[in-house]
Amino acid sequence: MAFEAIKAQIETLLEQMENQPEDKHELYLQLHEKLNEWRATGQPVPQDLLDLEAELEAEFSEEQG
Repeated sequence: MAFEAIKAQIETLLEQMENQPEDKHELYLQLHEKLNEWRATGQPVPQDLLDLEAELEAEFSEEQG
C-alpha cells in the first residue's frame, strides 16, 4: 500500500477516535496496525503518532492488569 494511502487511513482513524471515544480500543488496534504498515514503508513515523500509540498502549495495559 502506498505511503500516502496509509497516512490518509491514519488520519481517518484519528478523527474516529475523537468522534467515537467508546470505540477507542478497537481504533487503537487499527492505528497500531496502520503504524506497522507505515514502518514497513521505511518512512519515519512522526513522534506525535508514536507518543499516541505508546499512551494508548499503556492505558489499555493498565485496564487489563
